[in-house]
Amino acid sequence: MNENVSAEQLRLFIERIETLEEEKKGIADDIKDVYAEAKGTGFDTKTMKAIVRLRKMEAAARQEAEALLDTYKTALGLVD
Repeated sequence: MNENVSAEQLRLFIERIETLEEEKKGIADDIKDVYAEAKGTGFDTKTMKAIVRLRKMEAAARQEAEALLDTYKTALGLVD
């Protein structure tokens, strides 16, 4: 009997995961559409994606990443 309960629980978990994966794909498609719309109005989507990544970061981590980028740019002579 314990095996049946475990099998049923497993099936339910798998079904939930499958449903969430489908929803995730739908959301990813929606995000893609928004980027395409933004590109169509003249926005640079690479820059937008970089901004989205930066906004996900905590302020201290973002400042550290920007400082490191500035250091590397300076070292390579990319700063005027």
